[in-house]
Amino acid sequence: MSAPNRATLWGRVLADELAKGGLEAVCIAPGSRSTPLTVAFAEHPEIDVYSHLDERSAAYFALGRARRTGEPTALVCTSGTAAANFHPAVMEADQARVPLLVLTADRPPELRDSGANQTVDQVKLYGDAVRWYTELPEPEADERKVRSLRTTAARALAETTGVPPGPVHLNCPFRKPLEPIDVPGDVPESFTDTLAATGRDGPFVETTGGTQTLADDDQQRLLGELEGADRPLIAVGPADPTALASLEPGAVTDLADRLGAPVLADPLSGLRYGPHVERPDEDSGEPRTVYGGYDAYIDALPAPDVVLRVGASPTSKRLRHWLRDADARQFLIDPAGAWREATFTATDLLAAEPGAVIDGLLEALDEREHAASATIPSVDDAWRARFDVAERCHWELCDEALAADALESNPFEGAILAAVIANAPDPATVFVSNSMPIRDADRFGRPQATDLTVLANRGASGIDGIASTALGAGSATDDPLVLVTGDLAFYHDSNGLLAVDRCDVDATIVLLDNDGGGIFHKLPIEEFDPPFTQQFKTPHGLEFDALADFYDLPFERVVPADFAAAYRDSLETPGTQVLAVEFESEESHRRREALADRVSDAVTSALSDDALDGSD
Repeated sequence: MSAPNRATLWGRVLADELAKGGLEAVCIAPGSRSTPLTVAFAEHPEIDVYSHLDERSAAYFALGRARRTGEPTALVCTSGTAAANFHPAVMEADQARVPLLVLTADRPPELRDSGANQTVDQVKLYGDAVRWYTELPEPEADERKVRSLRTTAARALAETTGVPPGPVHLNCPFRKPLEPIDVPGDVPESFTDTLAATGRDGPFVETTGGTQTLADDDQQRLLGELEGADRPLIAVGPADPTALASLEPGAVTDLADRLGAPVLADPLSGLRYGPHVERPDEDSGEPRTVYGGYDAYIDALPAPDVVLRVGASPTSKRLRHWLRDADARQFLIDPAGAWREATFTATDLLAAEPGAVIDGLLEALDEREHAASATIPSVDDAWRARFDVAERCHWELCDEALAADALESNPFEGAILAAVIANAPDPATVFVSNSMPIRDADRFGRPQATDLTVLANRGASGIDGIASTALGAGSATDDPLVLVTGDLAFYHDSNGLLAVDRCDVDATIVLLDNDGGGIFHKLPIEEFDPPFTQQFKTPHGLEFDALADFYDLPFERVVPADFAAAYRDSLETPGTQVLAVEFESEESHRRREALADRVSDAVTSALSDDALDGSD
């Protein structure tokens, strides 16, 4: 590899090695000190470059793309505060286990602590939020140094998808000249044919990861606990990006059916939607396997005695507390052996790949079924029947309430989330904002056979970067993209809307506008006003059609009764459209509460002994 100077050589080698390792995309924010990296990536034929004017939006776009693919996306910025603007997305990537490779350009080391312009301490800038940090050596056409650069690049890329996956930070100091200007003698002609310059066929260092499995004795012990349970349960929380690719939903439902265990599937689990969910109609008498309405009725059900838990902590607070209060053996599967259960009631931590554990259990069941000593799980006959009754009550009352509320002038936001999920294309990517939208998706997103990938930033659960993350996810696939966002999140990441045009991403953006932070109505501080309205709910009075005009996005205010039709029209229309639906947040929250009470009462009544005996 030739180059006119050492900085250009450094950028080209780094881009070349990352491409050989499988990197396909990089998000770049403009800046001077990062010129060698920017030019190298822009010139590389195998790496897609997404240009962003705002570093925070760039970082969240990269996060969304990596979340959707499960593969690393790289980030490039100049020195100084630019690198600090990556930090929120790095925190989310850390908590949500999303693979990111962060490349921050820097001034020469001797300028640190000197008062030099645009020079800050970037050493270990992101602290413990990254899986690995190192600072690259200063560029030089030295064979050993360049082999070190290739090795570091290959290692860094592998670390992003390690156990657990997450962000990796490489700090990259450069001296001038930064542009590809010829500097005689800087890169000797003889260097071009060295191993350091050319690299290897494929990554310079090939990292091979293994699959963590349980020992046979531990597998049998787990199966024995599940088979011996009267009330077994499988709870699947939000999935890591790599878990979505490795955990086969059909295997989970197969195991559940054979054990007689309901599957409580978080909307972000990858299991609530898809062909594995399809079941006979309600009159068939067959039980469901995947349940999604549990947030409304779980308190009315008896506690499980053995729980198999997969994924991060569930979105549903009621489910978390129900599991907390259950006197049950709870097996928490995590490939990194990390603790992601904030109620601290799980009894067993299984450091293994969820897919490997599920497959191992199925294999063990197959072996037992062929053995003379095969046993039949001792499941309480009424266990899944109770879930079926509760689930049916929940959705019947929801359908009734949502149909009625659609005709009201101020229905609650849950009706819109229900319509978004029910009418989404097959396949589709649906990205849901934090605060109330993800909670409404959890409560009102009914399990269905549609191939939906539902995503959200539930690692650190902030409302920043929502639009950018969604657009990044949309850039990674040809599936239609739907973004459901609240008004504060939409405002917070308005810079990210520039990516619609710059990065050529189409989306249907559903804007739930309740003029402030509606989620605070769920908290006791609602009773204290002041300061509630001005310091928590924070009404802003913004007219978002002006913001849409600024980015040349078609904008339509939609009354709730017309939303489903407008939504379907948008999905069939090329380009990006914003559908804004306005709500009065307090009234909306009171309607949620009223519906929750109705469902609770109905389920409690339906689950009485007489009613249950007359079911299924």
